[in-house]
Amino acid sequence: MITSYAPTAAHAAGSHDIRQEVARLRRLATLLDAAFRIPGTKARWGLDTLIGLLPVGGTALMLLPSLYIVWKSWRLGVGRPTLARMLANVVVEAAADLVPVLGDVFDTAFKADLRNVTLLEQHFGLTTPEMP
Repeated sequence: MITSYAPTAAHAAGSHDIRQEVARLRRLATLLDAAFRIPGTKARWGLDTLIGLLPVGGTALMLLPSLYIVWKSWRLGVGRPTLARMLANVVVEAAADLVPVLGDVFDTAFKADLRNVTLLEQHFGLTTPEMP
């Protein structure tokens, strides 16, 4: 049974704890989606693309940190509509990853984890870079 999580007063939007947690999730998402630059281009990729090259197992493995970001967002008090968008981003990326090669190209461009952290930042009214 899923129960609702109500954030405490210490987790009010804009609090220091929220900012720290969101910054930590941003670093994780950057590692997963944009840690490395393709030489000579502005294109970036991360561990999600690299590990996702492993057939099926790579996609399954990379679902864990993506779902962790969604779970932490739920724990921070993000509403259901935003959580639904976040889950949709994860599902779209995972489904595309099942297609050899083209799925990896899509994954590199779509960047579900960075999209989800941007949604989290927007929820709390924190300044964010442009959505990938």
